[in-house]
Amino acid sequence: MKLDSKVAVITGASSGMGRAMALLFAKEGAHVIAMDRNMGGLKTLARDADGMVGSVGTYEGDVTDRKGMEVLLDQVVQNHGKLDILVNNAGIMDEMMPAGEVSDELWERVLHVNLNGPLYLCRKAIGQMLKQGQGNIINIASIGGLQGARAGAAYTASKFALVGLSKNIGFMYANKGIRCNAICPGSVQTNIGVGIANPSALGMERAMSGIAGNPRMGAPEEIARVALFLASDDASFINGAVIVADGGWTAY
Repeated sequence: MKLDSKVAVITGASSGMGRAMALLFAKEGAHVIAMDRNMGGLKTLARDADGMVGSVGTYEGDVTDRKGMEVLLDQVVQNHGKLDILVNNAGIMDEMMPAGEVSDELWERVLHVNLNGPLYLCRKAIGQMLKQGQGNIINIASIGGLQGARAGAAYTASKFALVGLSKNIGFMYANKGIRCNAICPGSVQTNIGVGIANPSALGMERAMSGIAGNPRMGAPEEIARVALFLASDDASFINGAVIVADGGWTAY
């Protein structure tokens, strides 16, 4: 088992990549605390993890609630005595709004979820990981954080910033036993796009103009396996890195 007795917190875990990570981590022996706003999805996840070598516990919360996230990590340490792995997976899209159309409200909401939330959790987790002398943070960014044409202005800016935050943490705490890496998935079969109700016509046209170059969509389980590698000792020398998992889309 690659994660025997490790304690992991995964946000956005009720569906998609977060759910796949939680199940795979538990299969590999981890005690997973799955966090999401969708308690129904979390309950289904916990049932599906029943009988695995590890375990999946649930926590209903919102990554934009700073105090709530601090309480979450405090409870994890109180119950398990440590925090080995933090996966910041929760994220939202931005209606493909280009800079000339994005509202203050949309900009702030996307940045709050995609960037501020991970910061709150990273900051709290680092404090605990410094006490332990070890820890592992994985931030789920996007190829939208490497390229300028996969989403609107807010999502793109948030994911570029998350990549930078990951590199900064990786470097700053490298000699403290803490690793931090980012995964940049391409198009993956998740429900992140469900909230795209009124997309910008211009933004959608421009973002979709390169879709023909996408070899295929990925499965959540494929991203989960990348996360498992980074979470395990197999990746002990990988820190401050950006792992692209997009089937070759950005290779063009």
